[in-house]
Amino acid sequence: MAGAAHCSLQAKRLLLDPKFEGYKLSLEPLACYQLGLDAAVAEVQLRDDQYTLDHMRAFGMYNYLHLDSWYQDNVYYVDQFGRVMNLSVTLIVFNEELGSPFILAHSVSFVKSDSHSLAVLVLRVEKDELDTKGSGFHVTLEWLTIAERKEGDHRYEIVKRRILQGKSVPHYAAIEPSGDGLMIVSHKPFTYMQSERDKLEENDDAKVSNEKKDPLYYWQQTQDDVTITVQLPQDITKDDIKIRFSPDNIWVTLKDQPPLMEGKLYSSVDHESCTWIIRENKSLEISLIKKNEGCQWPELIIGDTRGEFIMDPSQCSEIAESLMHLTSEVMNPNPEKENPPCNAQELEECDAFLEDGASLCRFDGDTLKVTHIINLGSNQYLFSVVVNPREMPCFCLRHDVDALLWQPHSDQPENMWEHIATFNALGYVQASKQDKKFMACAPDYSYAALCECLRRVFIYRQPTPLATVLYNRKEGRQVGQVAKQLVATLESNDPILGFQATSERLFVLTTKTLFLIKVNSGN
Repeated sequence: MAGAAHCSLQAKRLLLDPKFEGYKLSLEPLACYQLGLDAAVAEVQLRDDQYTLDHMRAFGMYNYLHLDSWYQDNVYYVDQFGRVMNLSVTLIVFNEELGSPFILAHSVSFVKSDSHSLAVLVLRVEKDELDTKGSGFHVTLEWLTIAERKEGDHRYEIVKRRILQGKSVPHYAAIEPSGDGLMIVSHKPFTYMQSERDKLEENDDAKVSNEKKDPLYYWQQTQDDVTITVQLPQDITKDDIKIRFSPDNIWVTLKDQPPLMEGKLYSSVDHESCTWIIRENKSLEISLIKKNEGCQWPELIIGDTRGEFIMDPSQCSEIAESLMHLTSEVMNPNPEKENPPCNAQELEECDAFLEDGASLCRFDGDTLKVTHIINLGSNQYLFSVVVNPREMPCFCLRHDVDALLWQPHSDQPENMWEHIATFNALGYVQASKQDKKFMACAPDYSYAALCECLRRVFIYRQPTPLATVLYNRKEGRQVGQVAKQLVATLESNDPILGFQATSERLFVLTTKTLFLIKVNSGN
């Protein structure tokens, strides 16, 4: 993944509570309603040849209940007669056979150039004849763009197909609202599978690039600014140079020639403080002042490959020094010293993660190359939820004992993943639930919930102020707020197939019944 910007997730300290007291079991009754279904849910059973863990994750753990993000309290499912319940279809504008079994991982609707389009992400688990040492299967994500036809008949057709392939079912896969990018959280990496046409075009591009001359410009950066250097022709004077700065764009032209530099900058700048001068060696030097100090730019002008980045030797030294603590000249240096960094024996069984080393990658929609990557390490993926239907789905990760909710912002390169909420100790609590199947949280972050495969639902409310005085007997101090845990037991022995949360209610779908649990009172 060369060329990708290596990023990190920055947790907000104000959203973390190091003094969290834990959840207190509440016997407060929960209003629970149930509705018998006319027909059973269309539950897909795995075939005999679909026996791997990836098949179970992709199909066996599928959430059959779908929530309308725009109109909360509306949920949909498909019954065994193929009917979409609680949805009225008036016109089918697109219908196409896509072959082998799949699930719709995500979809978005957007308008570009006055034309309506849909971007759809299709997930499959397919036989891999070349895999002789693994499971014998691989996972594909087919990214389809479906656009309205120009004939004006309000029908749609597939205008673009892109396929990514990996060796594990992604925990999270979502298309950006504009349809320009894709974000994936997965244990094993995904790569773009090129078609023969793409390979030929890439070879042609490579030939052209090999014939290219020296870079048109060179650029360097510090934590605060970016410096661009352009070698000028001898006949160019100061009056021949025209430069325009804006918060997000730059435009440079010499005489009446086509623009030397033009386009959107990787990140915003303080355009009123940007300057330029001509050096004695007949070079143009442009100084850009970063608006977001400390942000390292992986590229100067988005999509412009005509320049070359030069790293300052001092920056190389700083990077090497910052990584030095991760290495040692001694193999397995004495682990028995006073303060070992980690003692595996102190970990409880529920803290053992099934998988380590997951990563979060952002793929560009045009090049299908990775533009950003985050190594999640031990930050275990927990669940995803739509908080704002205009944004991408949020994802929740375990950080130490807590669960942190992250909101992707595809249109904010300097703040692409924002920490928006914390569920105290939920990372630890959920790890002890051996039979958990689904997790969710309210869009207003007022509670998180999880359900087991059968019957039981656990609800964890955010801390709220106490009406009466309560003391921590162990520490002898007053407790100002308390977080409640509630448990609901469904009157059904059927397996739970769907689970969705709104700010007021939980919807739980079993084979024959839809349960509604009142969690919060409406305004």
